[in-house]
Amino acid sequence: MLRKSLHRLAGLGLATLLTLPGLAAAQAAPAAGNWPAKPVTLVVPFPPGGSTDVLARLFAAKLGERLGQSVVVENRPGANTGIGAAAVARATADGYTLMITGAPTFTTNSLLYPNLGYDPIKSYEYVAIAGSAPFVILTNTQSGLATVNDLVTKSKAEPLSFGSFGTASTPHLAGEYLAQRTGAKLLHVPYRGSAPAMTDLIGGQIPLSIDTLVAALPQMRAGKVRAVALTSAARSSLVPDVPTVNESGVAGYDFITWYGIVAPKGTPQPVVDKLSTQVREMLAEPQTLEKLKELGFDPFYADPKAFRGRVEQELERNAGVIKAAGIKVE
Repeated sequence: MLRKSLHRLAGLGLATLLTLPGLAAAQAAPAAGNWPAKPVTLVVPFPPGGSTDVLARLFAAKLGERLGQSVVVENRPGANTGIGAAAVARATADGYTLMITGAPTFTTNSLLYPNLGYDPIKSYEYVAIAGSAPFVILTNTQSGLATVNDLVTKSKAEPLSFGSFGTASTPHLAGEYLAQRTGAKLLHVPYRGSAPAMTDLIGGQIPLSIDTLVAALPQMRAGKVRAVALTSAARSSLVPDVPTVNESGVAGYDFITWYGIVAPKGTPQPVVDKLSTQVREMLAEPQTLEKLKELGFDPFYADPKAFRGRVEQELERNAGVIKAAGIKVE
């Protein structure tokens, strides 16, 4: 009888302890101090060699040094980043699977593709935005266009074609948004990549193109194309003399490609916070800043709250642009 009573009291004591504030939660979500205890996988939903992959490998090396564990890049391309993004959404939420990808994974795909296998808002814990790169509006030397006002004025008299890689890509949406904000008459010409669009621009087959600054810089420096304006809100340190569309009279215009790091929904908050802090500190290192500039990226940090806010804002903006332009993907 005495033994049964002691067992009952012990059980009540354990139940009482587990109801103390924070204790149950602490048992469910280990402290960030215990993480990482093994290598971390950083999924890149693109093939090796592209800009996102290059950035991911830089960050993997830097984060690995800071965390004291290997960060292994795993390429999972396909379905316009959908294969990798869906795999990460389904992964165990323990902090050992992360993803780095560009803005369209979160701010465009869900507006165009049904049955994605992930939800840009509900499937992830946002860790940080960890870099950005502007696009640049380009013209050839025969067009006579030098400013945003030039192209707007000329296009209203005669529609101008502009090239970009792909349909519903960020540079395509940037061009459509410019037209919607200014009344310019712009006709989109989709290309399979930057190289064929650049060839046609230089050859005079199209008067305008919107491309990444990284891809355009060699031709700009060679004097084969002219930079009309950057699509970012602020100028780039890579080309400080090139104005922005925003400066050219289109207030609030800001179309960039940024790179976000996320974890599966339910990843413990202490792990998310630790990761975000490490990214912020990493981006403040002079060596990292120099390497980013060398690769053509601008340092750009946003914490989890700001990251989520940007996704929500760009989803709303892009939905309006896509609807007004009647963009559809077959």
